[in-house]
Amino acid sequence: MNLELEPAFFWIVILYLALLMGISIWKSRAIKNQEDFMVAGRSVSTPKLVGTLLCTWLGSGTLLAGAGLAARVGISELWLAAGAWIGIVIVFFLAARVRRIAQYTVPDILELRYNKWARILGTIVIVIAYTTIVGYQFRGGGFVLNLVAGIPEWQGVLLTAGFIIAFTAFAGMLSIVSVDIINGAVITLAVLFAVPLVFVNLGGTEYLATQLDPQMFDILGGQNWIWVMGVFFPTFLLLLGESNMYQKFYSAKNEKSAKTAVMWWVVGTIIIETAIASLAILAFSHFNALDPSSVMHLAAEDSERIILHAARFGTEIGIPLAGGLLLICAAVAIITSTGNSFLLTPSTNLTRDIYQRFINPGASEKVIVLFQRLMVLALGIIAWLLLTQFRTILDMAFTAYTMIGAGLTPALLAAFLWKRVTTAGGVASIATGMGVTLMITIINSVRDEPWIGFEFIVLPAAGLSILVLIIVSLLTPPDPGEKWKLFYEKDVELRDAIEEF
Repeated sequence: MNLELEPAFFWIVILYLALLMGISIWKSRAIKNQEDFMVAGRSVSTPKLVGTLLCTWLGSGTLLAGAGLAARVGISELWLAAGAWIGIVIVFFLAARVRRIAQYTVPDILELRYNKWARILGTIVIVIAYTTIVGYQFRGGGFVLNLVAGIPEWQGVLLTAGFIIAFTAFAGMLSIVSVDIINGAVITLAVLFAVPLVFVNLGGTEYLATQLDPQMFDILGGQNWIWVMGVFFPTFLLLLGESNMYQKFYSAKNEKSAKTAVMWWVVGTIIIETAIASLAILAFSHFNALDPSSVMHLAAEDSERIILHAARFGTEIGIPLAGGLLLICAAVAIITSTGNSFLLTPSTNLTRDIYQRFINPGASEKVIVLFQRLMVLALGIIAWLLLTQFRTILDMAFTAYTMIGAGLTPALLAAFLWKRVTTAGGVASIATGMGVTLMITIINSVRDEPWIGFEFIVLPAAGLSILVLIIVSLLTPPDPGEKWKLFYEKDVELRDAIEEF
């Protein structure tokens, strides 16, 4: 092992984290009310919005789970990423309308269109899913600290958790959008710098033709179309119901800014996720083929570490030390930015949709911000505890994606796209999607082998959620016009109606 390189990796991580925390502490001075903490005062510019949308989506699910899957199955892993790409394209047509409604959370929308039970159930769905996602960001941080400093993974997980919780609690959305423009630039530069270097160093097209299994370039990767649907729909449905995304649309300074940001977001996501998959395939083919006794050998069961491994031993595949350091910074950026965003959103939901809505409607701005900071701490602890319930990051990702995709997305999209959906239909859909996902996950957790593979949970959960939404809506009387017109009208009456609500 090249031990002399470890101090450089360790100190670059420390310095980068110090930079991020410094920005958060500085931004905390600007927090005056819940609008500042939750939606950054609704003043985020297009470049910052692009950066924070990109960084939020590219989390450990991409860096670790997605890269690990690409290392094992090849380019067919991009079906997992493509679900998000298609979802973003659809979101492009909704972004301006979401910003026009100008609420704080997705459960705000659910109550506006349905009723308070939709708000409560939606909040439960988001809290479960997002704390799970935060949990595997903690695990990703543990991987990084173990790699660069030899810190035991469990200690690395605790250190990562402490940093993400503190960072988020200081300044909320203001700190997140401020650092994500930096994180986005680092991620983009690191990945686009590494891929061509590794490709050329390993032998270019000749290496691809002679050293890699042709199945790695097959669109199915040796799988079938049921598998494709199983990996495509979790990210597709998650993206369409992704509360972080809606909360950041609310942060945009206007409707045009929100829509323009989505256009650049999809371009950036396609480029970076394709590059990460390519780097994972190339690097793993080299490190996996090494003698198992070598410290640089990477076994198939450790494939989720491939990008971090490539950063640490990059000189073996053509990445100079500077490139490896940049990749490590990108990993830190991905893990922390996603952890921050996915911790802020459920804390916002508990504060806005439970505490402020039902427990203390008259709470002062100071009390609301304090309560949300306490929720950040509590949810961070819960996210850490959830780590023990799953075998791999990929299993955690599929479960969290399905919870949102089946429990939230059908009812949320119906609010914007189907006037005939009824209150009963929306509430029943949320309950069904959440219930089926929880049931399968609990059964899987007590069995030696999963009852239904985690990559297939979305099929019964989302299928039943959509079916219940349609059937119950058609069997119940249509909602009055004032229930749905808020989601379609564009004139000033819309804003007046919302303010009255």
